[in-house]
Amino acid sequence: MASMSESRENDADPELISRLRIIEEQPLDTRADAYAALHDELARRLESGPRDAPPAARA
Repeated sequence: MASMSESRENDADPELISRLRIIEEQPLDTRADAYAALHDELARRLESGPRDAPPAARA
């Protein structure tokens, strides 16, 4: 049986997993900057994505 982290990793974007592994191999100060940059990029993606319609409009 796969562990929970293995199961989550299988569902995740392989490109993201690869980037996270690269970040984890970096020195701590570089890693912090890389995580901050990744966070900003993911936040921009979420903000630019499609918005759900209001609940009343879905019916």
